Amino acid sequence: MEILSILLTIAGLCLFEAITSIDNAIINAGVLSTMSQRARRWFLVWGLLFAVFVIRGILPWLIVWISAPSLGPVGALTATFSSDPAVTAAVAQAAPVLLVGGGTFLIFLFFHWLFLEEKEFGIRGERYFSTKGVWFFAVVSILLAAIVWLALGRNPLMAFGAVIGSTAFFIVHGFRQSAEEQEKKMVSGDLSDISKVFYLEIIDATFSIDGVTGAFAFTLAVPLIIIGNGIGALIVRELTIRNVDTIRNYRYLKNGAMYSIFCLGFIMILDSFGFEIPAFVSPVITFGIVGYFLFRSIRAGPPAETG
Repeated sequence: MEILSILLTIAGLCLFEAITSIDNAIINAGVLSTMSQRARRWFLVWGLLFAVFVIRGILPWLIVWISAPSLGPVGALTATFSSDPAVTAAVAQAAPVLLVGGGTFLIFLFFHWLFLEEKEFGIRGERYFSTKGVWFFAVVSILLAAIVWLALGRNPLMAFGAVIGSTAFFIVHGFRQSAEEQEKKMVSGDLSDISKVFYLEIIDATFSIDGVTGAFAFTLAVPLIIIGNGIGALIVRELTIRNVDTIRNYRYLKNGAMYSIFCLGFIMILDSFGFEIPAFVSPVITFGIVGYFLFRSIRAGPPAETG
């Protein structure tokens, strides 16, 4: 049963990483189409190693280590597999701070998409929210105030974690907006291939934060996060060079990714406040939501051409 749980967790992580990186794959494909074959090969080989082992490997390890510095670098990597009572206690103390921060980040991400981003309208109500963009700032401000207020009564560090999560959202969102604007310039401009490769790595690092943050809703085991997110990153690179146009035809996959992000963020916040959510819930929800929107996409067919 333990092996089954590990496999389900890895599968959920892989799917979540892949669907949250669809936009990244589309941006990469657009820029790669303007580069030489040699530069493309360099990015797809060495860039992949950087994406998997540096970004999706080091980042979750650093997050756990920073959240529980007493574990040390090795302990942060192996903490959830340790039987040492001191290690278990350190993880238990740090987990609520990490989870509430990550949950806040993901929920902010969802509401930004719901209120402010262009989208295919997958379910009833999305069109209405897209006309009320100014509500985004009110909703996330009230939400943050409520989380901080509840957290202060439980653990002041949790309140700080929620603030860090909201801060991380606005910093990452700013970088992402800049990256998307630069992508348009790179496609139409005369930048060197080296500059494009370097900037694609920055874009990839920015987009990977969603997957890494959401991974903690599945598990706190860094090795499993590295494996699951690493496989997801491999899938994204494969989509980049082969099937990105096909993926565009599944018009509601982004909706599935965002509703998964919302559910995982909510689960992380509940976990941080002591609600025990079984380990299988996150992957099952992710597969269920993505499967539903994939089914809707197949029934609806490709989006109409614009322009």
